[in-house]
Amino acid sequence: MNYIIEQLSLSFIASAGFGIIFNAPRHSLIQCGFVGMIGWISYIVLADSGVDTVQASFVGAFFVALIGHVMAKRYKMPIIIFSVAGIIPLVPGGLSYDAMRHVAGNDYMAAIPLATKAFMISGAIAMGLVFAEVMVQLVLKGVKR
Repeated sequence: MNYIIEQLSLSFIASAGFGIIFNAPRHSLIQCGFVGMIGWISYIVLADSGVDTVQASFVGAFFVALIGHVMAKRYKMPIIIFSVAGIIPLVPGGLSYDAMRHVAGNDYMAAIPLATKAFMISGAIAMGLVFAEVMVQLVLKGVKR
């Protein structure tokens, strides 16, 4: 239980912190942290239960975009404020760093799988954001009829 609380609080702090760095409006920082927390907890629950990190990143980004849409409608702000700060915990920065470290050390055989995994996770995050956007647009189009 402490593990989940630790993950929730750290992802909240990371997302809200990046909201500060990206000059998000001050009154939206709590919502930015909440969006990042939802995305990260969906990722970590799936990754810890044995789901591949690429698929878990897709689901995490999907939830970030969905909750970001809800927050954008609720607080009448652009969704980019919530989605950019929300995906920060999902970005594979450590994996990319390790890949570049191996490249700098001329160990290309170790760098290629790491770079491939980082690239696939980055693509999954982008796909998760796009799929959620398409789904929200389809639902809104269906509601307006």
